[in-house]
Amino acid sequence: MSLNKIYFILVRTQMGENIGSVARAIKNFNIKHLRLVSPRCSWPNQKALATSVGAKDILKKAKIYDTVEKSIGDLDIIFASSSRIRKVNKKAISVSNIKTKIKPNKKIGILFGPEASGLSNNEISCADYLVKIPSNKNFSSLNLSHSAIIFCFELFKHFSINKNNYKTGYKSRTASKFEVNKFLNFIIAGLDRKGFLQPDHKRQSMIRNINNIFHRLNLSEQEIRILLGIFSTLNEFNKKS
Repeated sequence: MSLNKIYFILVRTQMGENIGSVARAIKNFNIKHLRLVSPRCSWPNQKALATSVGAKDILKKAKIYDTVEKSIGDLDIIFASSSRIRKVNKKAISVSNIKTKIKPNKKIGILFGPEASGLSNNEISCADYLVKIPSNKNFSSLNLSHSAIIFCFELFKHFSINKNNYKTGYKSRTASKFEVNKFLNFIIAGLDRKGFLQPDHKRQSMIRNINNIFHRLNLSEQEIRILLGIFSTLNEFNKKS
């Protein structure tokens, strides 16, 4: 199964801006299917197009339905988003556990209700699971697009396991221990000349602390060269002064 089988369904959405923001959110995470059930704003909607930014294609392909039942008719497992736990005979789960309920080769629908009131109990009755996003219990209602993007992120993580390995493009190799130690010997010799490692009975402890600092940093070869240049320049500056 892949993200191609995920369908976001917005029910009775009031503001075109929110529909556009949801379209942008799902495209950010490579989800392609958006369905709208009886949107309360005019449709097509210019404000939705404006807030969708680069996700206008998602809006143009969005399918419109007049009932929740019709919008989920070809889907297999339905999750209903809710900011509160309802008194309904429905298993409630955290959004972080949604991946445990997804089954191979099944088409998944995720329902989101209108901004002011959320899904009705009748609409929730069409779902297999009630899904809550853990949040401040005294202020748990999230903006529609914010709620959607949290679902997107959880789904994207589930379908992208072991694929998110990033490289910075930084090319300098990690400095060898020999190079780090050579740099440290240079520093310690300079500090000895300046009488910094005093008194004598604390000298070894101070050297250990200096060693710990620079070995812990995982410096690159280039960074070692820069540090050597800095300390050499400072040493020459002090001689002239």
